[in-house]
Amino acid sequence: MSNRFRQQSAARVEEEDMEPRLKVKRDPENENQLFKKLFSEGIITKEAATKALPFLIFLSVLGMLYIANSHMAIRNIRNIDQLGREVKELSWEYKSLKADLMFKSKLTEVAKKVDTLGIKELTEPPNKIIISTDEH
Repeated sequence: MSNRFRQQSAARVEEEDMEPRLKVKRDPENENQLFKKLFSEGIITKEAATKALPFLIFLSVLGMLYIANSHMAIRNIRNIDQLGREVKELSWEYKSLKADLMFKSKLTEVAKKVDTLGIKELTEPPNKIIISTDEH
């Protein structure tokens, strides 16, 4: 069956190739009339335009919302980047202040600071005060 179909379709193609092709002539007057109709009467009538007006307004509102949404997203991304930079700077400042505090709280540094006040470092261990329970 498929062989007959192929033979028939091949025969049709050969017949079509033998037929002369018809050339379509353009009529400039018809084209001019078409353009005159388009510009004078218009494709869309007033009634169709008024019916489509709510849909066009809806599409324009959607377009404005889309643009506003993209602007807000870009602004949020910029704010996030700026806050990220601030966090990095503050963490650097925190780390440097922490290191400075650790350095200043060393025993030798504290001794240097209080030496100007006349307080000296103990060389002997502190005395332990013992209170007997009978005295109270």
